Amino acid sequence: MKLLFFTSVLLCLLQYAQGQVSGKVTTPDKQPLPFVNVLLLNAADSSLAKGAVATETGEYKIDGVAAGDYFLRFSLVGYKTDNVPVFKINANEARDFGVQVLEEDSQQLDEIVVQAERPLYQQEVDRTVVNVENSVMTKGSSALQVLERSPGVFVDMRNNSLALNGKTSVMLMINGKLIRLPMAQVVAMLNGMSANDIEKIELITSPPARYDAEGTAGMINIVIKKHEEIGTTGSFSVTGGQGWGEKGNGSVSVSHNTGKANFYGSYSFLHDRTRDGWVAQSTQNMPAFGGELSVDVGSTTKGTTNNHNATLGFDINAPKATLGGSATYNTSRGPRNIYNHGNYTILASDSLLVMHATIDGQAHWGNLVTNLYLDKPLREGEKLNIDLDYLRYSNESPTEINTIFLDREGREAQPSGNIFSNRQRGVSQSPIQVGVFKTDYTRQWHNIKFEAGLKGTLTASSSLSRIETYTDGAWTGSARYTNDTDMRETIAAAYSSVEAQVAPAVRLIAGLRYEYSHTRANADKEENNIDRKLGKLFPSVFLTRRLNDHAELQFSYTKRITRPSYNDLASYLLYNDPMSVSTGNPSLRPTISNNLKIGYTYNGYSFSLQAGRDDHPIILYQQKESPARDLMYLAPQNMAYQNNLTFQANLPFTINNWWSMSYSVVGGLRQFKLDHTVEKLRKTYFAYTLNGSQTFTLPANFSLEVSGWYNSSQYEGSKKIRPFGMLNAGLKKDLRHNWGSVQLAVTDIFKSMRVNGFFGTLTEEAFSLKAEYTYKAESANYRIVKLTYSKTFGNTKMKSRGSRDAVSTDERERIRKN
Repeated sequence: MKLLFFTSVLLCLLQYAQGQVSGKVTTPDKQPLPFVNVLLLNAADSSLAKGAVATETGEYKIDGVAAGDYFLRFSLVGYKTDNVPVFKINANEARDFGVQVLEEDSQQLDEIVVQAERPLYQQEVDRTVVNVENSVMTKGSSALQVLERSPGVFVDMRNNSLALNGKTSVMLMINGKLIRLPMAQVVAMLNGMSANDIEKIELITSPPARYDAEGTAGMINIVIKKHEEIGTTGSFSVTGGQGWGEKGNGSVSVSHNTGKANFYGSYSFLHDRTRDGWVAQSTQNMPAFGGELSVDVGSTTKGTTNNHNATLGFDINAPKATLGGSATYNTSRGPRNIYNHGNYTILASDSLLVMHATIDGQAHWGNLVTNLYLDKPLREGEKLNIDLDYLRYSNESPTEINTIFLDREGREAQPSGNIFSNRQRGVSQSPIQVGVFKTDYTRQWHNIKFEAGLKGTLTASSSLSRIETYTDGAWTGSARYTNDTDMRETIAAAYSSVEAQVAPAVRLIAGLRYEYSHTRANADKEENNIDRKLGKLFPSVFLTRRLNDHAELQFSYTKRITRPSYNDLASYLLYNDPMSVSTGNPSLRPTISNNLKIGYTYNGYSFSLQAGRDDHPIILYQQKESPARDLMYLAPQNMAYQNNLTFQANLPFTINNWWSMSYSVVGGLRQFKLDHTVEKLRKTYFAYTLNGSQTFTLPANFSLEVSGWYNSSQYEGSKKIRPFGMLNAGLKKDLRHNWGSVQLAVTDIFKSMRVNGFFGTLTEEAFSLKAEYTYKAESANYRIVKLTYSKTFGNTKMKSRGSRDAVSTDERERIRKN
């Protein structure tokens, strides 16, 4: 009832009218020209206001045009693009532009250079768009590396986690589809995904009501390019490189579009042999080890990853509906070898225990995502969309641990307890299945757009992990080191949203979403059983006011939630070293976030200020003492709260016709309170991230890009992290006669990708821990150099007959052609 009342009130309030433009497109011999892309572009910056596709009789009509200055652009493959000069349209004005004649283009498409002028960063009312498609650094990179170069994004390879604007509760989408996997699996999937076909990355910090309410930090949407040109088109690329180990990937994508049907497919392979590691020095007081300890430990990881990614899909434009579907399969397999070493000195007796451990494992995971959709126009301005999604994920990561303990004289020493066994093995299996049904209804009344929808998600997963010890010729397990759980989660959601032009220069989007979740887990331990129900309303409001032809003011309010994953809740134990294990926390609470944001854009420059409060935010890998005080538990915890005041600026500069640059800064005040530490703590600090890129257009079709990012000092709960960053460079050569391009990329020019962190400097930790660690990525010791060749191909003789979308992807994203 609340949802219905909310929607009814908005519909009654929002009653305004707008302008309309119409006309007809023909050939020079006055024959109607069907399926022409007709774009209504803002006169100030050539950004896209609205678009349409001419009918089979060459006629077009664009409704709902706000008052302002515009120009029209007509384009069709095989014909010369033409523009209508700038004109002004008033509210309620209907303007007929008569007949527009397009002439055939005698040049072949492979001789036409299409130059995109999209800035690297674009600010919209609810998101920041990073247009990575034309970046020299994108080709040959993984999706994770491209994401790492995005403003406000922090990729933590030590913990396999992502953070956005200082918050770790971020959700990932690919082409608008939510990936419901544990974050560690999401990071692994992105690290094995080629970035060659990524068009853009959307950092949605204030998602509207039609998106899931999950993720207090917001959502990251990776948009994959989709060939929509008429005929057979495609692209392929191949990359070879070297860091510590060899790198290589190859990809190919093909699409065949008849106008009424589009069939597409792609395949990519990525091979990566890597090495990284960390060292740490600490002091702590552990009674089980004899009291005060001085610890010097280190770890080196060598791994080989072989990833395969394949996609097949189709879109059929029937007379009364559009039907489509796709299936994507990702798989990865490769060995992983870890060498750990440590010196543990008991200060009271000056005795020394030396550890040498090798962990040999085989990582194997597979991920299948399928989708079916139906777009059904009902009446004029009315549409129904139905989506069915299915995801299946499986992961097996067996490991075997061989450990040798020595005393100060180098003689073998065997401490008591199974945790100090010379030989252990780990078993980890986690199949996940997710089914999603979603339906959306859209109705357009002149300047008012109404949306409503229902969504149901069912997740079934199981987790089997254990540590076994080899004793007396047999493998034996312990309940303490075993986790066997089946989990079921149901989420039901309904939303309603109204978008209206409440005044000639003012646009309002208001929405309300209700979500109900029920999580059940049956485990082998009573304390791991879960039965939780939660229902909440999530309102959102977005207001945009156009100040003039060059400037716009934006305002938004959103409410979000982050539910703890089962991995975070379960009380399993995973071996780290003789003194610590990783585990979950069954007492975790969900995080609720409220965010207010105001933004201002001027001629491509954008500025925003966001104030937010997160109640009970979840932080990972915090230190706790085991009940017996014999082990250090690394477990997720709830902070009491975190307040954020975040400023963001996106600054594009064009120095001249061969030199351009883009910069982004995200920073502000953060305040949090810790309750789980030995000493309660409240901390206020300033943190920021910088991203920048400079592009040089050189003679002979060469281009050079230099890009980098920098993270200031920050905190993860009670852990302090020093500043770190990276500088990269790429050189690209466009070959003549459509022979493709060659790109050379160098990652981490100054070998600076090392992260320093501290425990015990902010407050007293468990066992009075004081530690300093340094993590070194592969590029901190070996620059990574990659060479990529890529080429597009297609049938350039066929003329466009339209496609499912009103305008092509590039045109929708504000490309200007010269």
